[in-house]
Amino acid sequence: MSQTTRILFALLAGIAIGILGANLGWTTAATIAEPIGNLWLDALRMTVVPLVVSLLITGIARTADSARGGKLALHSVLLFVGLLWLVTAIAAFLVPALLKLWPMPQQAAAALNAALGQSRPEVGAAPGLADFLKSVVPTNPIAAAANDAMLPLILFATLFAIATTRLDSDARDRITGLFSAIERAMLEIVNWVLWIAPLGVFALAFVVGMKAGTAAIGALAHYIIIVSSAGFVAWALAYPLAVLGGGVRLRDFLRAVAPAQAVALSTQSSLASLPAMLRGCQQLGVPVEVAGVPLPIAVAIFRVTSPAMNLAVALYVAHWMGMDLSASAIAAGAVVAAITTLGSISLPGQVSFLTSVTPIALAMGVPLAPLGLLVAVEMIPDLVRTVGNVTMDVAATTALGRRQSNAKNREGL
Repeated sequence: MSQTTRILFALLAGIAIGILGANLGWTTAATIAEPIGNLWLDALRMTVVPLVVSLLITGIARTADSARGGKLALHSVLLFVGLLWLVTAIAAFLVPALLKLWPMPQQAAAALNAALGQSRPEVGAAPGLADFLKSVVPTNPIAAAANDAMLPLILFATLFAIATTRLDSDARDRITGLFSAIERAMLEIVNWVLWIAPLGVFALAFVVGMKAGTAAIGALAHYIIIVSSAGFVAWALAYPLAVLGGGVRLRDFLRAVAPAQAVALSTQSSLASLPAMLRGCQQLGVPVEVAGVPLPIAVAIFRVTSPAMNLAVALYVAHWMGMDLSASAIAAGAVVAAITTLGSISLPGQVSFLTSVTPIALAMGVPLAPLGLLVAVEMIPDLVRTVGNVTMDVAATTALGRRQSNAKNREGL
């Protein structure tokens, strides 16, 4: 049984046994399970700041190295980054609109909040533009990290990473080597914590089942649909990009990308889909020597669905808690979502979910407690993430291939 399956099974078992326990009056069991679940959440949270900073620094270094690989590599990186910001902006408007049209049932939200011991957070007045901009620049990055002020911390880490790329190779390698080691150490701790995730998720789900009953099941299904919708929109952008940017027929693109989508669906891995993506690009007329540049870069740094879906998770939790987020709070979350995507390279689904969504939630002032339950159902949205990423990788490579071909024709003239 895979880790993902074990966690999902623990969630379902916890809710079911919790519902049974509520009917049998197992109140003592709930008082024991609740601190166990909270301790597991705290163990995950303690790794977030060092892991996010190290992933961001090493991710930007990889992006800069990729951009140095010639004009095609540079154009690939620019296209990928532009698409990431585009889908993030779309999600910032789409998800609140969807939640307004189809909100989470109030009874389910109230029951889940009671089960998690959460009350509606107080949301202060939105700061003015000057105050918001002033709060973004950290006067003390260490204090920003200690206070979970993620947007200032990420701004500092981003600037530090960009400055690192300007150093000579020896100094750059020493710095990136240090943060790469920190990254590996933090991931090792996260793997330890995730190894006992079934216990933590079971404890949280048991308490929810005891206090919320069957309302939890409907709420989780509603969450999956809303968050997946953000991924579907990012996925759908691949088709006009292939047709308009790549100059191929929609039917040909559907046929060429289908094998890569099948591999992505079965493996939930963009890397495992790389050979099938390469063959699909060849069928669309992109030479191997051209596709061989953007595709590996895409697999390494490009997750087009991630910022949209990660932001959607934070927005959903805010809706769940009854928070009325200001435009500046949503903007802060969108910025963090777009930037931290560069640090989500080759991480397991549960790890990338937590390391990506937690800083977004902290930047927006959104509670973290619900993430312990939502990570258990990440397997289903993760299918949308992977297939959407693979589809966009092929579409973007096709568009870049056409641009490269047009450039060679102009040079020939």
